[in-house]
Amino acid sequence: MEPVASGSTAPPPPFQDDPSEETDHLLHDFSNQHTSPGDDRPPPPDFSPYFAETITVGCNDIASHDRHLNTDGEALYRFLLYESSSPFYRLHCRGQHDERKDHWVTERDNNGRTRSRRESRTETVTDFEFYIDIYSDPNITPIQWTVWDTLPAYRGSMVREVTLPNGTTRKATRAELKTYKKWTKERSEYGIPPWVEDTGAIVRGESVVIDDGERLYSSKTVRQWADDYCTSTKYLKEFVYEKSLYGWNLHRLEVSIRAAISSTPYQGRVDVEFKPHGSKVYVRPDNRLSRMLSNKWIKFISILLLIYPFIWLFKRFHSRGGGRWEVSGAGYPLKRLIAVPADEGDGDLPPYDPKTPVMPVASNGPSPYVQTMNGRKKVIGTMEGQWFKMWEGTIKQAVIGRYQGMTPLQNPQQVQQQHQILLDGYGFDV
Repeated sequence: MEPVASGSTAPPPPFQDDPSEETDHLLHDFSNQHTSPGDDRPPPPDFSPYFAETITVGCNDIASHDRHLNTDGEALYRFLLYESSSPFYRLHCRGQHDERKDHWVTERDNNGRTRSRRESRTETVTDFEFYIDIYSDPNITPIQWTVWDTLPAYRGSMVREVTLPNGTTRKATRAELKTYKKWTKERSEYGIPPWVEDTGAIVRGESVVIDDGERLYSSKTVRQWADDYCTSTKYLKEFVYEKSLYGWNLHRLEVSIRAAISSTPYQGRVDVEFKPHGSKVYVRPDNRLSRMLSNKWIKFISILLLIYPFIWLFKRFHSRGGGRWEVSGAGYPLKRLIAVPADEGDGDLPPYDPKTPVMPVASNGPSPYVQTMNGRKKVIGTMEGQWFKMWEGTIKQAVIGRYQGMTPLQNPQQVQQQHQILLDGYGFDV
């Protein structure tokens, strides 16, 4: 009997065969179950996910030390497909100010005499703090992707590498790492899919939606990377599957949220952060040391006792030490573009312009249709402007009412309702 994943729900329906074009074999959506293009063998059996033992780590991330996942590439691949639940952003808004407070301190000298003196200290006071979860559209199919060969990534070693045309790898240069890290940050801020390369064609600061036709490919499939991981005999190896949200211009959304807060009488220090949750799946070996390091408290104690530095040296330099695979994942669009007939939609759209916002104004008002360099497209999913319009009033109300809560708000009226029910007679008819 195979162990059942902790906290798992009923398994999804079987993936159906859907052979794609040869040029698309390295990037396919989850409806595909083939492992290589041009394969003349009979089709594989119906999808049967492997239910592995899992634990929750970090920000709702999943980790597994299941022995079978570390030795069977097919089981690991099916496990990654099964653990395809959508990640989400958790918006964290907090307002603070500093207060200088005086207090009296009583001291006793060597002669036994006491005296009091006044001391001043600065304390940080939290005025409001709340969270809002942002999910992708469950009706939009996620897209599986692999890291492009020329991008720095962990490909089985403890340093980031790039793959050369002959199939060998080399350590990424400092300049390549700097450029890649900068691009990764921009890509997340502007909602660009994780497989898009920094080609210079992206308009920084503009609300653009990247069509899914722009993709980068790896020389290996996710299935092949799973085999590569399972054949490794390293003692502290780790396979990381990244689930990325894209499609929203978080930079502009943050500016809008800050503007909404600034429109209230509040004058304190404001922090706004979008933190991904449930965005990583970790697979690690089934040995005692690896399991101990997955426990954040044991790892913290090992750092305090100066034990962890020796473990790190073992992982970094020993041939049987550690290795990381961060080469694949799935993209979950908050919104995306789909191709539509040229005559679909009401009203005339302006001609294509790289600097045109996502929601252009058609002849009869705002439209979900966009004119792109590849023809007319339709925006599906929730747009950040729609979301902000729905939550703007709640955000202002939470700031004005000095709302503080660690549980994420579930609906736009929750803050208003919480304040209203405190009034005597609110539930009575007038």
